Formats: sequence, C-alpha cells, structure tokens
Amino acid sequence: MTKITKLLIACFFLTAAGLTADEPAVDPLAPPPILRPVPEKYADSQRRWQGISSLETDGDSRLWVCWYSGGVTEGGENYVLLAVSNDLGDTWSEPLLAIDPPGVVRAFDPAIWLDPTGRLWLFWAQGEELPPSSESYIWDGRAGVWAITTDNPEAGEDAVWSQPRRICDGIMMGKPIVDARGRYLFPVALWLFKGKYTVPDEQAGVALWASEDQGKTFSFLGRSKVEKNVSLFHEQNIVEMKDGSLKMFARTKYGIGETVSRDGGLTWTDLAPSAIKHTSSRFFVRRLKSGRLLLVKNGPIDSDVGRSRMMAFLSDDDGATWSGGLVLDERDKVSYPDGNQNADGIICVTYDHHRYGDRQIMAARFTEEDILAGKIVSERSKLKILVNQAAGPSPN
Repeated sequence: MTKITKLLIACFFLTAAGLTADEPAVDPLAPPPILRPVPEKYADSQRRWQGISSLETDGDSRLWVCWYSGGVTEGGENYVLLAVSNDLGDTWSEPLLAIDPPGVVRAFDPAIWLDPTGRLWLFWAQGEELPPSSESYIWDGRAGVWAITTDNPEAGEDAVWSQPRRICDGIMMGKPIVDARGRYLFPVALWLFKGKYTVPDEQAGVALWASEDQGKTFSFLGRSKVEKNVSLFHEQNIVEMKDGSLKMFARTKYGIGETVSRDGGLTWTDLAPSAIKHTSSRFFVRRLKSGRLLLVKNGPIDSDVGRSRMMAFLSDDDGATWSGGLVLDERDKVSYPDGNQNADGIICVTYDHHRYGDRQIMAARFTEEDILAGKIVSERSKLKILVNQAAGPSPN
C-alpha cells in the first residue's frame, strides 16, 4: 500500500467521523482540557443554543450553576460551562471555565454537588457523538461520568480545580446523596442505545454507584433494568426514605417511574409508574433540612402540561402526598430543574427557558413557607432570575 493510498483511506475515515485532517483525533476516554479563562469562541455572543443546567449552594450566599451548549443542537460540538454568584443569585459571573473535549466528543448533561467535606464536584457526561442529521451517525454508548473538584469553593472565581477524572460508564444528571451509612451514592444511568461500543448489559438501566471513602474509589451497586419501550433518558433522582430504603425517580416515556431498593442499593424493584403525573422530561426531587421532600416539576401534581409552568411542592410523608404549589415560572418551554437548599434554608433552583429561542438559564430562590402559601411570602425570595442568556444567531 502506497503512502498516497494510506492518506486517502485516513481522510475517508476522518470525513466519515465528521473530522478533517487538521482536526484533533477523537478519544472519548481522554481527559478534556479545562479552559480558563474562557476563550472568545464560548462567549454569550457566540452560543446558538443552551440549556440543561444544574445548581449547587455553597454557604449562605454563594451559588454555582453549570449548563451546556455548543453547535446548533445536542451533538459532538457540545461543551460545559460554569458560572458563580456571590449574592444569592442577584448577579452572576461570566462563564468561569469551559470543558470541551476535542473532535466530535461531546461534554453534556452536567451536574454540580457540594459534598459533606466542603469539596465541590462538577460532573459531566462525555462520549463520542455526531448529531442524527449527520450522514455517519456515531454514538459512544458507554458515555462516561467525569468530574473535577475544588477544595476551596469559597474562593469563587479563583477556586482551584483538579484534573478531570473518569468515574464510570454512564450519565449522571441527578445529584449524589450521602446515606445514613455515610456512603456517597451516585444515580448513574446507562442508556439502552446500541452504539459504537459494547455496553455491559448488567449495568444498563437506572443504576447506582457508590463511594465508601469520600470519593476516592467507586463501585457499582445495582440497577433496575429499564426496557427500551419505557425509557431512553432516565435522568433519575435518588432519595433515602425514612424507613432506610432507597428510592429512585426516573424519567420515562409515560412520565415518572419509581424503583425501590431495601438492601442498600444492591437489588431494585421493577420500574413502575409514579402517582405523580408529568411530561417525559426532567424533574427534581430532594430531601430538605426539615425532613420534607421537595419536588420541582412542570405543572400540578395530577397534570401533564408539557414543558410549561414550572412549580414546586412539598411532602411530609415521603411522597405519598404533596402540599403547596408555588409557580416558579408560568411560561412555556421551561424545563430541567435542579437545585439545593442553602445554609439558611433558602431553596435555590435552576432551569432553562426556550433553549433555541430566548436561550435563558434561569434560577429561583424561595422557602418552604412560599411553597405552602402558593405565593412569595418570604422577604429574600425571588423568582425568574436570569443567570445567563446566549446572544448568538438562533438556529431556528
């Protein structure tokens, strides 16, 4: 085989993967660069779509929000961004860092979490992918949960971050929790897509990983297998119940499914429909300091209203019944809530609005009293806070 022939073959495969000979090689298992400061190509003025945010509280006034963007839709050009607020969301920094793997490897579905030691984790999924419109569709079915951490989040914009680390196969959109045994529990999903790489069937579905040494090592616990006709994007939240069992709430094609483990996460019940009505989209469930469960979803408990009317509810009985109903955002095209409660007990939530039009990353802060009253009654509460808005040419 001549050098010219070899070059032509190489160019063919690069083109099939959506690359040119001048672009970097594709390796979804390689640590991506952490770009600080953020280059101009990731500026608000350049982004054509954005959404799917996550929020964490740090102390009584610092908030962190991450989300992803890149390209004109979900695909190989996606990257993750992170911003911070030091005044409970009233003002926000420009993106502090960007995570952008080279080639057609997408960084997507980020989550952010403060562990009990005060270490802040920024997670994202990473996998090789071209959008469905490509002539040569590639999906790295393994994906992978990656993370960087900082031990000094109190430094805000000047926080020092670790090198990227791959934790396991899969995707994790819901926050970890710490159970009564002190384990860090990670609600990881392994999608049931057929892809370029073989996915271990025994781990596919709504799964749980754990760390018993505060994030030094991780191990697979168990999963509830989900059939493809029920769910593709699980996006689960995990809660430890008052009786010591674990429950995961997962996105399904019919809305919300529930699965329970009574042996610490090793075995799980079959995923079954929840009494909570919802569209097939992400929602948010979290245990509050009061012991109540918080639920943020689209529309009333008993209604599927599509991706509109973001609302918050409380439960005193581990989700058997729900009270209150605070409308966080009455608009259409609001979706994908996530958040936590700060040191003062204020609940802070992020979500996105109109990913391909207004392209807004939003936040809200409110209290349990506000939820029960169905309106803002607390002095420090504030709704429809703009975190970030892209300003590049819309793909629509």
